[in-house]
Amino acid sequence: MPAFRAAPIVAVFFAFACAAMAQNLPVHVDPGARDDVVDPAPVPALRFLTTADFPPFNYTDASGQLVGFHIDLAEAICARLEARCTVQAWPWDRVQDALAENQGDALIAGLDIGSEAAERFDFSRVYMQLPGRFVTPKAAVAGFDPLAMTGRLAVRTGSVHAELVARTLPDVELEGFDTEFEALAAVESGNADAYFGDAARASFWLNENPDCCSFAGEPYFRPDLFGAGLSVAVPAGLDNVRVAINWALMRLQREGRLDEIYLRWFPVSFY
Repeated sequence: MPAFRAAPIVAVFFAFACAAMAQNLPVHVDPGARDDVVDPAPVPALRFLTTADFPPFNYTDASGQLVGFHIDLAEAICARLEARCTVQAWPWDRVQDALAENQGDALIAGLDIGSEAAERFDFSRVYMQLPGRFVTPKAAVAGFDPLAMTGRLAVRTGSVHAELVARTLPDVELEGFDTEFEALAAVESGNADAYFGDAARASFWLNENPDCCSFAGEPYFRPDLFGAGLSVAVPAGLDNVRVAINWALMRLQREGRLDEIYLRWFPVSFY
């Protein structure tokens, strides 16, 4: 978990890195950046590793099929590179060792760039940042002001989002839940007045529960708390794979393919 420092509420909730981060679709590629020079021939195949327990990014559906944003993204990267592609799920507590032991060429599973993994692996460019967001019943969205909040706020127990609001919104009563989905369900049932937490999980839930609730206010980007963003991990020194993935991510962004995959899994945009 990232180090957490107390900060004034205004800085926490209203100081954004730049105005572009509040747009409706994620953009993490500089339109003016030059492409890396890539010869795809040295990367004829890519073996992606992931996990099956991180919906909506990578998980097993009711039919037992591995699906999610990361699965579609891995396949799109391979297609852009014209490389043969496999995606294999491992348990979370073993997947990093599997990558280090050459069981795969790349790990696409939401591994934290700022964690100890940075000492073991290299990382691609960031393809998505994960803001925090409030969710309220639809009737409460208009004029929502986090600074004026009172009542019960649902959070995932032990999350950085819970720590953040505990320090900065002293007038709310925190209701802790084991998962983001349980916290959101508490808002739907009326057992909480609002939710604050991971916006991607909330977006996935809102798409499945469109009638009760909606995002309220703006997305809050705090890389120091919520992480630097999502990227692909590769074994340290495997530069040909890392550079090829970077090239593919840039091309997919510019061609609109990343937006298509994003909206397929997050039709309720969290940006």
